Amino acid sequence: MRPSRRVAAALSPARGEGGGLPRLLVPGALACLVWVCGARNPPEAFCPAVPGPNASRLEQSCDRERAAAGIGAWSLSLGSLLDPFPIDPIQENYVRNVRNCIFSIVYPTPFKSRVLLVAVSEEVIEDILDLHISVKETSDFLQFVSGEKVLHGSVPLAHRYGGHQFGSWAGQLGDGRAHMVGVYTNRCGERWELQLKGSGKTPYSRNGDGRAVLRSSVREFLCSEAMHYLGIPTSRAASLVVSDDAVWRDQFYNGNIKKERGAIVLRLAKSWFRIGSLEILAHSGELDLLRRLLDFIIHEHFPSIVPNSSDRYLEFFSTVVSETANLIALWMSVGFAHGVCNTDNFSLLSITIDYGPFGFMDSYDPNFVPNTSDDEGRYKIGNQANVGLFNLNKLLQALKPLLDPRQKQLASHILEEYGQTYYVRFTELFKRKLGLLGDSEDDNYLIAFLLKLMEDTKADFTMTFRQLSEITAEQLKELHIPEEFWALQDLGKHGLFSEWVAMYLSRLDGNRDDSDIKRRKRMTTVNPRYVLRNWMAESAVRKANLNDFSEVQLLQQVLQHPFQRQQAAEKAGYALRPPAWARDLKVSCSS
Repeated sequence: MRPSRRVAAALSPARGEGGGLPRLLVPGALACLVWVCGARNPPEAFCPAVPGPNASRLEQSCDRERAAAGIGAWSLSLGSLLDPFPIDPIQENYVRNVRNCIFSIVYPTPFKSRVLLVAVSEEVIEDILDLHISVKETSDFLQFVSGEKVLHGSVPLAHRYGGHQFGSWAGQLGDGRAHMVGVYTNRCGERWELQLKGSGKTPYSRNGDGRAVLRSSVREFLCSEAMHYLGIPTSRAASLVVSDDAVWRDQFYNGNIKKERGAIVLRLAKSWFRIGSLEILAHSGELDLLRRLLDFIIHEHFPSIVPNSSDRYLEFFSTVVSETANLIALWMSVGFAHGVCNTDNFSLLSITIDYGPFGFMDSYDPNFVPNTSDDEGRYKIGNQANVGLFNLNKLLQALKPLLDPRQKQLASHILEEYGQTYYVRFTELFKRKLGLLGDSEDDNYLIAFLLKLMEDTKADFTMTFRQLSEITAEQLKELHIPEEFWALQDLGKHGLFSEWVAMYLSRLDGNRDDSDIKRRKRMTTVNPRYVLRNWMAESAVRKANLNDFSEVQLLQQVLQHPFQRQQAAEKAGYALRPPAWARDLKVSCSS
């Protein structure tokens, strides 16, 4: 059925029942979607280069020479994290409840078998870490990225944090299989924290073995880099190695335990602190340490906030609320579902971290749940904005012991603005995805109408917008959809498609100083042709398990240019209808 014009009113920031976000657009339409200027690393076509409030202090070109190919003289330090805080006094590596500290000193556990280098990110190696790409050929590099060698100046750390998982407080969590192996300040003055994931047990491993398997590690390596090139704030991945060490996993928690191979990703972020980093201190009553950690985070990562301001925690919260709304809108703009939006997986810098059972939506479905472990669909793609609100409320609860009554009231008002911030941003995004310039009172309705048609016809999310970017206005007007535009052909089966097309073309005619060529060029720079669909990652994983890393490397190259048509990607079928076997793919929290 056709959506009524009241549907567009649902875009307004009115509150929903129970204080949550309102039901959006049309039944089942995405509760979000926008690209906003001020996001970190937005594509130029979306916004001018305006650094966000937490942006690096030095976002500029750097002329100093890169380091040599070897890492012998490469300098890492953890002093900036060790000096401000008390360290866990127990240095033996066994699982325990830890208190009154931020980090525990613990060394990675090397693999026992041979280690193979699966892939590296040349941009991360050269432009962030100041190394020459030839470093990947050295034994020192392989030993470092596999946890066998700790570089001079580094004291490996595991971070203590807690979190709400699937809505409930889970107590102490922490880096159960990750080791911070150094902080590097590059030639641009950017500070990056280096972390190995899958590198062995720590005091926070609980019942785990401290390892990560190749299956999940390939996905994290590829997706973190792919998200960066889509313009979405994210951690980065420098390298991926695999061993022959046996790691036993019950992938779908059905009693079918299988042997897999251990792998390690060297990943980077400006900071790995997350909402759960603050929650554990508030829950434990460690308020002095909570204050010290907050002051450190503000000083290091929020340069727009005056460090000694009495309202610094309020300003910090306001920034995180705004930036989190932006991040989730960015996820939705490419049909990305994180899969496990727990507070321990939500970065305080509002970047995407901890890639697990994520998924890029194929057919448009607001109830898309990539994680088979999420039985209730809590983290379905259409609920991510609501989950963001839940997580920010938990952040506020952690901050409240440090706020006075006036600040608590103001913080509650700030949180109430989250919905409006979010909707303004996703509306702007959709307008850009459709090539709309200026404003029209019917824009929200036009967007809602399209989403309803997509939902009814199960049209492919990525390729519907991409093919709208490539088809000419004349072809649309004549309802002549060439066979290559398979997603639009699916959409065209809806009885109201022609009506939507007429509305869309009429709106495009209202674009000032525009042409169809300009419109298509503009849209192809904001609507990707390639995203990391689950079937693509699965195909690469299957080959990698046989030590054929060619598709991992192919996907890595393709996803560096997601908006450009590429011959190798077309040959691989990455822009075609997903294969039939992809419908049966499942991913879970087991990794």
